[in-house]
Amino acid sequence: MRPVYGSSELKQLAENVKYKTSWDTAIVKLYRKRIQQIVAAPDQRALRAFRSLRLEKLKGQRSGQYSLRLNDQWRLIVVFGEEAGEKVVHIVGIEDYHS
Repeated sequence: MRPVYGSSELKQLAENVKYKTSWDTAIVKLYRKRIQQIVAAPDQRALRAFRSLRLEKLKGQRSGQYSLRLNDQWRLIVVFGEEAGEKVVHIVGIEDYHS
């Protein structure tokens, strides 16, 4: 699947190893790993097969969005879609699960 980034910061975090950010280096490393897993996955079911990702469909105001686990506290928020016959994952953001 092809990632589509919701902001230039998310794109830079994924593609530029020299990009300076306020995010903790462990979170950035996990984020990049998740992006690699998204790119390698042919569809949403392949991501669901990774139990450690804990892919969850969100409810309420976040209906239509999903979360992927980065660590115990942080989640990657995504939306699955299709553009021109190609499966894409819109990267919405990194969210604190506890707030």
